[in-house]
Amino acid sequence: MSGHSKWNNIKRKKEATDGAKAAVFTKIAKEIAVAVKEGGPDPANNGKLRDCIAKAKANNVPNDNIDRCIKKAAGSKDGNNFEEITYEGYGPSGVAVIVETLTDNRNRTAGDLRHYFDKFGGNLGQNGCVSFLFTQQGVVIIENDGSLDEEKVMDDAFDVGAEDVNFEEDAIEITCQPNDLRNVREGLEAKGYTLASAEVAQIPSTTTTITDPELVIKMNKLLDALEENDDVQNVFHNWDMPEEPDEE
Repeated sequence: MSGHSKWNNIKRKKEATDGAKAAVFTKIAKEIAVAVKEGGPDPANNGKLRDCIAKAKANNVPNDNIDRCIKKAAGSKDGNNFEEITYEGYGPSGVAVIVETLTDNRNRTAGDLRHYFDKFGGNLGQNGCVSFLFTQQGVVIIENDGSLDEEKVMDDAFDVGAEDVNFEEDAIEITCQPNDLRNVREGLEAKGYTLASAEVAQIPSTTTTITDPELVIKMNKLLDALEENDDVQNVFHNWDMPEEPDEE
């Protein structure tokens, strides 16, 4: 895997500021609220809510916070009007970017995103301008401290429906069909694995390298701005990220 890997993005978020982590909690709370409205507050009967809870736990959201989010959504008589909108654009050096949002004000969200792209050397494009460069895949990440046996993990992963297993120095990336993600995640959890992430991701078919140090800084700032926006749920790109970008 090169710099576009899901694990690299997760590590990047793990090193984020407390403010950025709070933004992650806010995004997950919004997803939980939508899931409860759509399928009810019982995760046993609501697969989407089970997915949200698993995501919350992987991001270290306390159980009490998760329970409060579910109860608040279940007790609210106001129907939310959130809609899922995907935006596409180009970052510095033509890096392809896909931004998945959950918003109650599409004009606000579009304006914010256009501002970020313009400010940091990119531009927001039309639907379809970069999505053909990506393929949806289910991606499960297990942090690897060196104690996991590669052959056993592979056997367990394939046993629950995975298509591929890739061992990295400090993580194991397991891929599957998007529709199989829930079964793979729940199957691995049942086998005792602790997952760092389990999500449907946009995987690029090609990557783009940025050679200008100033544009590397701008690309990092673009990603930071997008990820810190409360309406943005996921950001995918085909930038072959350097291991230690110079942001000074």
